[in-house]
Amino acid sequence: MNGDSGARGYINPYVGGILLGVVLFSAYFFTQSGLGASGAIGKVQIALVKLVAPGHVNRNSYFAKEGGGDKNALDSGAVFMLLGTFLGGLASGLINRRVRPETRRGPQITDRQRWIFAFVGGAVMGYGARLARGCTSGQALSGGAVLAVGSWAFMLCVFIGGYALAYFVRRLWN
Repeated sequence: MNGDSGARGYINPYVGGILLGVVLFSAYFFTQSGLGASGAIGKVQIALVKLVAPGHVNRNSYFAKEGGGDKNALDSGAVFMLLGTFLGGLASGLINRRVRPETRRGPQITDRQRWIFAFVGGAVMGYGARLARGCTSGQALSGGAVLAVGSWAFMLCVFIGGYALAYFVRRLWN
C-alpha cells in the first residue's frame, strides 16, 4: 500500500494462515461443513431464478433439488457464510482504510483491458468451480484439509495453470 493512503499494514501471513485454520476448524465443528463460496452463489442464483421464473426451477432437476416447490434455496448455512464473508471483508477494509475505487493494473494495459481480463478470468474460474464441484476455497481449504485426492489434484492444476499463464501475461505487469 502507498504510504500516503493512510491504510494500515497487512497481517503477518503466518498469523493469517493460523487464523484461517482456526476458522476452517470452527466451520467444521459448528456446521459440519467446510468453507467455500460457489455452492452458496449457486443457491443465490437459484433463488433469483425462482423469483423471475419459478416454473423453470421446478422443471430443472438440479434447481428443483435445491429450491423447487416450497424449498427456499437461501435456507443454507453456506449463504450466511457468503454474506458474512462479504460483510466481514467490507468491515475489515473500512476499519483499515482500504476501501476505495481503484483498478490495479500494470503500465502495459488499460483499465478497460484489465476489466475485460478480470471478467473473462472470473467466468472461466466460475465455470471451472462448478465443473470441479467446488470453488478454489472449497477445494483447497476444505477438501485439502480432509486430504481429498481430488482437491489436491485440483490445486496442483491451479498452480500449474497459473504459472503457465503467467509467462504470457507477465509483460502486462512490467
